[in-house]
Amino acid sequence: MPDAAPLFERIDRPRRLPDEVATSIIDAIENRQLKTGDRLPTEAELSKRFGVARTVVREAISLLRYDGIVDSRRGVGAFIADPAHKSTFRISPACFEKRKRIVQLLQLRTGVQAGASALAAETRSDDQMQEIRRIFAEVEAADNLGPDVALELRVDNELLLYRRIAEASGNEYYIEVTMMIETNIQNNLRSAFLKNAAASEFGPAVIAEHRAVVQALENREAEAARLATRARFEKAANGLAQREDFL
Repeated sequence: MPDAAPLFERIDRPRRLPDEVATSIIDAIENRQLKTGDRLPTEAELSKRFGVARTVVREAISLLRYDGIVDSRRGVGAFIADPAHKSTFRISPACFEKRKRIVQLLQLRTGVQAGASALAAETRSDDQMQEIRRIFAEVEAADNLGPDVALELRVDNELLLYRRIAEASGNEYYIEVTMMIETNIQNNLRSAFLKNAAASEFGPAVIAEHRAVVQALENREAEAARLATRARFEKAANGLAQREDFL
């Protein structure tokens, strides 16, 4: 019988139920369905809504309380805490999972977008280049306004910029994968993606990295476009993976 080691890989365990409940509550906070000061449903109500035992809900609330996300008041209930008053820090399983998923998407984008940029530098039309320049100008303008004013505009235009670059490649598979990544971000990770962008994706250094991509496309320099795009997304992925303040 052949050695089984190369044939099988370790099976990742699914997330624990308390982590799933905690993730759902954090999602509700990020989507503004729950706001600072709101009282959570009772333990019994949450147990019924999630379809889990009350002990699972109790542990989830304990995780959130430890993270400073909720504040429990004896005899009254659990309330959404004011993040400004957070006194402890720990990356919760829910937050770590979101960060991991964004990092994985950025790692996937690195190869896909680099290949698309290289091909686009050779195949793009003048009209496509004009559109790419226009969108980059929008990215730059939003960046100058800062995350407090133009966070969503900045992020959406950056996603659009690289979608247009993929389209300029003329390769339907690059386009399809780029759209899949963007849809995943927009539908499943938008709030976390926005928070990361606000913290680390604004400023002249990042804009210069995007500009290098656009300039290589302008000059029809395929390898320069590939390297500039790869550098941009590798830096974004590595920076997020190393952050300790992601929530």
